[in-house]
Amino acid sequence: MEHIVIALGVQCLLWPLVGRWVAGSLIVAIFLGREIAQHEYAGGGPNHVGVLSGLFHHWSPDSILDVLSPAVACALLALLAPGSLLWRRRRIRRQRDTR
Repeated sequence: MEHIVIALGVQCLLWPLVGRWVAGSLIVAIFLGREIAQHEYAGGGPNHVGVLSGLFHHWSPDSILDVLSPAVACALLALLAPGSLLWRRRRIRRQRDTR
């Protein structure tokens, strides 16, 4: 849960600078890199494992959720936030219905 809160907070902070999709992608990439580094250390450290070892080994359901849950939350925020494509479509439909 804390990863979701952190990801959404950072996405909102970076949003004005780089846009909603890039901001969400940046924070999810940070969480992914953190998990890969933790898996490398679980395998003996970055000097003792192969280049892609952290990407393919030592993944648990908890570590998958540590990356997947912020990714889903950031994508939902980017899709549903004011100014997004879905938001504009909804506003256009409401304007048509009121006429």
